Amino acid sequence: MSIYSTQYTVLIVEDEPKLGQLLVDYLQSADYQTEWLKRGDEVIDHVQRYQPHIILLDLMLPGLDGLSVCREIRKFSDIPIVIMTAKTEEIDRLLGLEIGADDYICKPYSPREMVARVKTILRRCYRPQDIVSEQGALTIDENHFQARHLERALELTPVEFRLLKIMSSQPGRVFSRDQLLNNLYDDHRIVNDRTIDSHIKNLRRKLEQLDEDKSFIRSIYGLGYRWEAEICRLM
Repeated sequence: MSIYSTQYTVLIVEDEPKLGQLLVDYLQSADYQTEWLKRGDEVIDHVQRYQPHIILLDLMLPGLDGLSVCREIRKFSDIPIVIMTAKTEEIDRLLGLEIGADDYICKPYSPREMVARVKTILRRCYRPQDIVSEQGALTIDENHFQARHLERALELTPVEFRLLKIMSSQPGRVFSRDQLLNNLYDDHRIVNDRTIDSHIKNLRRKLEQLDEDKSFIRSIYGLGYRWEAEICRLM
């Protein structure tokens, strides 16, 4: 499988059905995963929740225009953005680039050219080891601070994310509370070792909401906690 394959997710934001479907077809043929939104006011929440690798963003959108969407995304993410528009005036191109877009393509354009641009931008912005393997039920992406189980995103606090990363990287190992606490806080703050129980409880609850039939974390009386699910993919 090429590094420019289904490991990458392309978010298409286009309200014109024929053009949006054309992009989906061409990108999927090139082995990319695709997500497609038709309204600008749906984009911010989607990006924060699912963190695609690149966005193809139309300017003229219902709900919220593309320039405003780009401006809002740049407040919290440096994800690559390619603006798509029928506007050809230089001022529009400059404005799109000044607010943080990575590239600009004018309609009508060749779908093959778009695929080539996507490949070029992804190659420039991501190293192959930055992308999480999709094999296995659980994936953890440290670069994007994201965890997924069976392709469903986990909404975790920073402490819960670190706990998940530490424990799932060594299935079967029993971690004491002290061992876990020593790796949770960057500032090495002093906290009650029972604090870990609360974090473990919350993490376990979130995991079991995704798969109630699976035991992810087991309490070992007098010792600590052990990760019992399958080996995860950690990057």
